[in-house]
Order: sequence, then structure tokens, then C-alpha cells
Amino acid sequence: MNDTPSRVSDARTHACHDSTAFLTDMYELTMLDAALRDGTAHRKCAFEVFTRRLPAERRYGVVAGTARVIDAISNFRFTEEQIASADFLSDEAKEYLRNYRFSGDVDGYREGDLYFPFSPILTVHGTFAECVILETVILSILNSDSAVASAASRMVSAADGKPIIEMGSRRTHEQAAVTAARATYIAGFDATSNMEASLRYGIPASGTAAHAWTLLHVDENGKPDERAAFQAQIDAAGKDTTLLVDTFDISRGVENALEVAGTELGAVRIDSGDLGIMSRRVRHQLDEAGAFNTRIIVSSDLDEFAIAGLRGDPVDGFGVGTSVVTGSGAPTAGLVYKLVEVEGHAVAKRSSGKATYGGAKSAYRAYRASGVAVAEVVHPEGADIAQKPNLEYRKLTVPMIRGGEIVDAPFDLEDARELHRQARETLPWEGLALSRGEVAIPTQFVGFPEPAE
Repeated sequence: MNDTPSRVSDARTHACHDSTAFLTDMYELTMLDAALRDGTAHRKCAFEVFTRRLPAERRYGVVAGTARVIDAISNFRFTEEQIASADFLSDEAKEYLRNYRFSGDVDGYREGDLYFPFSPILTVHGTFAECVILETVILSILNSDSAVASAASRMVSAADGKPIIEMGSRRTHEQAAVTAARATYIAGFDATSNMEASLRYGIPASGTAAHAWTLLHVDENGKPDERAAFQAQIDAAGKDTTLLVDTFDISRGVENALEVAGTELGAVRIDSGDLGIMSRRVRHQLDEAGAFNTRIIVSSDLDEFAIAGLRGDPVDGFGVGTSVVTGSGAPTAGLVYKLVEVEGHAVAKRSSGKATYGGAKSAYRAYRASGVAVAEVVHPEGADIAQKPNLEYRKLTVPMIRGGEIVDAPFDLEDARELHRQARETLPWEGLALSRGEVAIPTQFVGFPEPAE
């Protein structure tokens, strides 16, 4: 197969921004073309999204991006410009793309739920042709959003109930910033600095001022006037605002903040230095002045480990940027999209280290009477499984698309956020550990032969 394009063109100045169909890889289109030629294009197939392992030996993953995937599938359309540019395709393939509409079924995990190795996060049923060309757009959404949500969930656990603001827009692609904010909100973050995310998804927006605001204010001699900056901010936003006190000297910054706002100041933010030491000093300074209700917010390249390290210190909230929007060391969730069934027959790879279980699947999660999760039970789709009488079971896979049409699936953002909160609370205590280790609960396969090695 020829893996290189038949021509190279200059950068386009007017890409097809309204279509997601070309957010794809070339080999999906070449496989489609070949399948149309040899008669296999219309074989009924099932493709599955799963991961063989969690990145960085984490204990659990968080499903995010499902609603965006369903929307991308239902609106997957090829434009004439896109079709014309794919001049390596046969006329038959081009005509297929021109008339493409997904007509199959999709089942999957609800957004906000947890997942583990081999969890059938998403299963796509349809013809080979209509399913294979969805691979890249499905994985690009789920891998990115789930990576961010998984990192964000660990940070929420580390914060131990204290609020977290997502503020990573300047550290990622402009559109990834919007979807990352959505993923962090599902995982339990309280707000975002990104206005587009707030507008598009209804996420609470948060933000006050940066160091540039303080540096803007100088006196008649050109010397910094931090007090004037604080006064102007208070005049504009009221005393409940958050003043950034570390542009120069933090102790003096707190003094200036209290001189301007008094003990009714809402919060101060520290964005540099040893945050543990500085938060204790600032808390002492605030309390001595009688500003007992003034909160301390910290930022400065925080991740889950830094947040956990501040437990016991007088920190009231966190602002997290770079780490969360890049997955905190795991920028992809490691999800794959694999063909698992052809015309009702299970198929599976035998590659070393990449063995899979064939056949379309469904899953339950098993719980003790106390509500603690003990196993992820994966079984053949449609099969009845024997349930142990001493355990309770929750079905994980739900219908999302039937016959190409979206069904009444739970895609509400607040529902996803609440589902995740409840699911995380069911993990055994060791499953919430930030250190590397075994997954929180094991995946059990019921009704499958062992995968071929």
C-alpha cells in the first residue's frame, strides 16, 4: 500500500472548519477504498474502544468526551472540497464518502464514569466501511478528554474538598483549552478561566487580575504603586475580589491589600515561592490583622502531588494550569479502537503484548454491600452473567446511538459530574492513592476464552 499522499499542496487558507470528517488518518480512507473493491466494505462489524493498561501505573481512568464523540459521529459529513482533495481514492470510494451517513449503533460508558484496563468504553456496530473511518475522530476526542479528566480527578482527590480552578488555556491549543476545561469540570473542578468554555458548556468562569495589572500602576515618578493597583481593582470588583499579592514582596503585598480592602477582603493569591511556607506566613499575617475570613488561593505550576503536599497548610483553593491540560504526565489516555467482531464472529489480534479479547462486550461493576467497588466484570454483549448473591451490580454500558440516531442517553454535563463524584467515592481507599501501583479494582472476564498470545 502506498503510505504517502499522491501530491503535496501548499498550506490551505480556508480549511473545511465545519466538517469533522477529515479529522482522520489517510489509512482509514485507503482501507475503505480497498474494502469497496474487494467486497468486504459492507460486512457487519463491531469496533471497540479500550485500553490495555492505565498510563503511569495509575489506579483508574475517567471517561470524558463521550458526548462530543456522539455529536461528531452524528454529524460526520464529507464536503466536496475534502472529497476532491482525496485524489488517491477511486470514484466508487469518493461516491461512498459523498453519501456517507452513519447508520449503525453505539453503546458505551457514561461520561464521568471510571474505566480500567479492557473496559469496553465504547462499542461501534455497523458496516466495516462506516465504522473504520470513525477511528481517528473517536480516539482523538476520547484520548484527549479522558487524559485531562483522569489527571483532574486525581487533583480533586488531592485537594480533599477544597475548590480548584482550571486556568490552563495559555498552555495548550486554543480549542483543546475549551474541551480541557469541560473535562476538568466533569472530574470535579469548580470553575474555569476560559470564557469560551464557560459560554459553550455553562461552566462557572473565574478570574481577577494578573501581574501585568499590578505592574501597570506606577506613581508620578515611575515607581511601582501596588496599592493603587489594588485600590482600582477593589473599586471595580468590590472587596470580595482576589488580590494577587506576590508581584513584589508578599508580606508588603498583603499589607497593601489590607490597607485598601480591610478585613473584608475576599482572598489573596500567591503565585510563586514555597507555597507551604508562604501560605502559613500569609495566614498568620491575615489573622493578626483580623482578616479571619480572607481566603488564600495558590497557583504556580501545581499538579496533584504539589496539591497533596499542601495538605495541612492554610490553603483555601487552588489554580491549576499546565499540568491538568496536558494530563499531568499522561497527555493521552492510551485508548485504542480495534475490530473485535465480523459478521457475528469474534476476531482478535495475537501480536505480542497486544493480545485482546474478541467479540463485542458489555460490562458491569460489582460492589460490596458497603458500596465499595470490587471488580469490573466484562462479558460478551447480550449474554447473561451469573451474579454473586453477596455483591451488587451496576450496568456500565448503555445505548447511545441506534440506527444512526442518538437515543435518550445521559449526556448532561452536570449529570456526568455527579456520576463521577459518586463513582470515585466507591473506590477502595488504596485506589485513590497518587503513587504508582495496581489498578483500583481488577477486570474480570466472564464467558471468554483466554486471549491468544
